[in-house]
Amino acid sequence: MAQPATDRPQGVYAAALTPLGPDLEPDVAAFVAHSRWLLANGCDGLAPLGTTGEANSLSVDQRLKLIEASAAAGLPGERTIFGTGSCALADAVRLSRAALAAGSAGVLLLPPFYYKNVDEDGLFAFFSEVAQRVGDARLRMYLYHFPQQAVIPITLALVERLKKAYPGETIAGLKDSSGNWENTRSFIEAFPGFGVFSGSEQFLLPNLRAGSVGCISATTNVTGPLAQKVYQAWRGAEADQLQAELTETRLTLQAYPPIAGLKTIMARISGDTAWLNILPPNKRLSAAQEAELLGKLEKQAQFAPVLSQRALAA
Repeated sequence: MAQPATDRPQGVYAAALTPLGPDLEPDVAAFVAHSRWLLANGCDGLAPLGTTGEANSLSVDQRLKLIEASAAAGLPGERTIFGTGSCALADAVRLSRAALAAGSAGVLLLPPFYYKNVDEDGLFAFFSEVAQRVGDARLRMYLYHFPQQAVIPITLALVERLKKAYPGETIAGLKDSSGNWENTRSFIEAFPGFGVFSGSEQFLLPNLRAGSVGCISATTNVTGPLAQKVYQAWRGAEADQLQAELTETRLTLQAYPPIAGLKTIMARISGDTAWLNILPPNKRLSAAQEAELLGKLEKQAQFAPVLSQRALAA
């Protein structure tokens, strides 16, 4: 199937990690350096300030600081989708406006997840208010379906209703982190041209073959080179083998707490133990877990070269 137009976000996107200092404040210089490293190592784009970026453990001011730093550093806004979701409508609006001011290609919005028994009318009202209050024709909203964390789902009916209310490109796409490929497929089939990203590179090849845009994944912080091989070769005879290798690494990684596991790997790649800083209630892996994870990855022929790289210094 044909892919969507190339001026819209597509390909391998990393749900970027947020480096932290010893005071647990975001390390802006390290954030910029990591973003550049991701773009130089297999990622077509960036999705900062999502789940993997510990955004829901950061204050609005901390998130704004990183959005502004991204623009000031000249990171490519047209290849960036900032996470701007919040349970507070005013915060989601403020963050989304800042993302647009930074030149972001889109914003990724979790549903307001604190109240669990909301219906479709309530969710429609929330996303509609964001769109109206931002009030900018450049707004491109990517809805974030992550029922394991948010509990509140994004449904086909909700997307259809939003797209009818906001025709054009305002309701631009969806990240499906359910881990259920059939659910992802249902959005692709129901809304041709909708920018549906799988939340795991395990489903990158099926997503592309179904005619959609790619993946936004936590683990592409480190698997970007492997995922890019699949993206480049998805029409070719070697695509299934490349996807199998990518999936093997993804399954290894997802057996560990994701943020802590990925920060362990970045500490190894960079040689910088500051990568192990993590915001409570999350915590770093135990020494035994760290050794076990790295040991498993060292034995994977496709991933060993990634471990031998060196990340860009802040």
